Amino acid sequence: MRALVLDDSRAMRTILKGVLTEVGFEVQEAASVRDAIAVLGQGPDFDLALIDWNLPDVEGIEFVRRVRAQRKYDAVKLMMVTTETEAAQVANAIRAGANEYIMKPFSKQAVAEKLVLLGFTLPQGEHA
Repeated sequence: MRALVLDDSRAMRTILKGVLTEVGFEVQEAASVRDAIAVLGQGPDFDLALIDWNLPDVEGIEFVRRVRAQRKYDAVKLMMVTTETEAAQVANAIRAGANEYIMKPFSKQAVAEKLVLLGFTLPQGEHA
């Protein structure tokens, strides 16, 4: 399984990469939407992208819109991982094409539960 972590915080990318690696993902990182689009385009196919909302170039929701505008990425599961907690923001992300939404701060367990909701099979003991 392959995942992309899009967050401008190196610390947050490291944390998310650690969680994903532990449950079997090969992880690529990006600090901006521009970089994330480039990484995604390098292939091979990604199964998952974890996306921060607040990024230096454009908002993470724009990455979601750009990915969903291209049919070749239809199978990629998109999860917002953000401090944006307003119900309207959650609704906007889902309307834009995000499959899930998790708020910072989060626990490893919470991420694992969201991955299971997205249909990923995790190693024994890694989810509720």
